[in-house]
Amino acid sequence: MTGRLAPLALAAFLAGAVSGPALAQAVYVVSQEGSTLTPVAPPGATIPVGKGPAQVAAGPDGRLYLAHSDTHTVSVVDGRTGAVLARFPFAGQPFGVAVARDGRSLFVGDWSGGRVVRLSSATGAVEGGVGVGRDPAGLVLDAKGRLYVADRESRQVSVVETATLTRIGTVPVGEGPFALALNPAEDRLYVANVRSGDLHAIDTATLKPAGRAILGGMPYGVAVSGDGARVLVTNQQAGTLHVLDAALKPVATIPVGRYPEGVAVAGDKAYVANWFSDSVSVIDLPTLAETARLPVGEGPRGLAVLMQETP
Repeated sequence: MTGRLAPLALAAFLAGAVSGPALAQAVYVVSQEGSTLTPVAPPGATIPVGKGPAQVAAGPDGRLYLAHSDTHTVSVVDGRTGAVLARFPFAGQPFGVAVARDGRSLFVGDWSGGRVVRLSSATGAVEGGVGVGRDPAGLVLDAKGRLYVADRESRQVSVVETATLTRIGTVPVGEGPFALALNPAEDRLYVANVRSGDLHAIDTATLKPAGRAILGGMPYGVAVSGDGARVLVTNQQAGTLHVLDAALKPVATIPVGRYPEGVAVAGDKAYVANWFSDSVSVIDLPTLAETARLPVGEGPRGLAVLMQETP
């Protein structure tokens, strides 16, 4: 498969119990050519995970789920120990991945099949599926169980109610929609369109367009800051990270590595996977400056943020 996935946008699951153990955010990157998963914040040992991981999503149970498109598998990794716990066969080309908030199910986009499949996160058993557009790329799931799918070759976002596995609508966007991100209030969905060089915003209550920013180049990955005030978009062609405000007005453009793909936010830092530089850029959000560039495995693509217990 020649398609390239940005992540999507990324899952950070927050603790609700005041009296529970202290939790912290850990950031991981998958390197497709290197066939590895690497913890970058805090740094840790690189984990061999099998050929070609293209996308990674974090669950609420300390596990990470990786899509391996070329080997038609989804692997499960324990984020605390680095152990590969399972490899689920997938009848199709798994690409985008999202995890249910209760951790019981996975939603996996089938790149070649134009569908999303629900799997048991415990066994990998197929629990159902739903047709979407052509070449489903980024997936993002909201707190109410609504799944948004970037249909790259259909110029649209599909909207799926996961309780019934029913597609309830589609929203037209730009050329080559690839990555998606919700703001913290979940009333705005941001869509990076890699071929039309723009970013679209969608009102999730009405499923209507809510804004557009022309960025040029190849907008690939998108993430939103924890306060919702900043939208971050990688630009593959330019080797930069665009920073916009919530109204999609430009704030800054930050040079990063070559051909940046996925972007994720953890606390006051953003992390950018630089595909051709085999590195992850660390961006300080208060100052909007790159503060480090961390070497990782060959061909870093997707990032995920996992909640972990602190020592």
